[in-house]
Amino acid sequence: MFRLKIYEVKTEYIDFLSQYQEHLFLDKNNANKRKYIGIILDINGHKYFAPLSSFKEKHKKIKESVDFIKIKDYAVININNMIPVPSGQYYLIDINSEKDSHYKYLLQAESREINRQKNRILKNAQIVYSHKKKYGISTLLAKRTNNFDILETACDMFDR
Repeated sequence: MFRLKIYEVKTEYIDFLSQYQEHLFLDKNNANKRKYIGIILDINGHKYFAPLSSFKEKHKKIKESVDFIKIKDYAVININNMIPVPSGQYYLIDINSEKDSHYKYLLQAESREINRQKNRILKNAQIVYSHKKKYGISTLLAKRTNNFDILETACDMFDR
């Protein structure tokens, strides 16, 4: 049985994609030292990166949905913000070599919970992807979801 693992996407690739999708959380000049941490999913022949966001107080009040999954009170996965990513632009995070013990514990806890919810995450990602392809921007879910057609084209032409 396979496990979902936690990866980081290179900032240069996020910078590249941001010109095609305004929705990306771009960290201009890396001012906040934002890391693009998430999981990699296989969807429609592409590797898709589903980002993890830190759990915030506001998330306690937000109900889970097909595109918003809580990873306990550690993080959330915004499936509507997933992006295709070419090989070489992401790398596996070696959780066990993390020097900050608090961050290491957090990553381990997130990993356990992600894998506990693995089937739901995979199913929801496919639903969101198919929904966006079918409905374009005609539903609320489709409107808040990245444009996978544009991003897949950009991903395929990215100069590695």
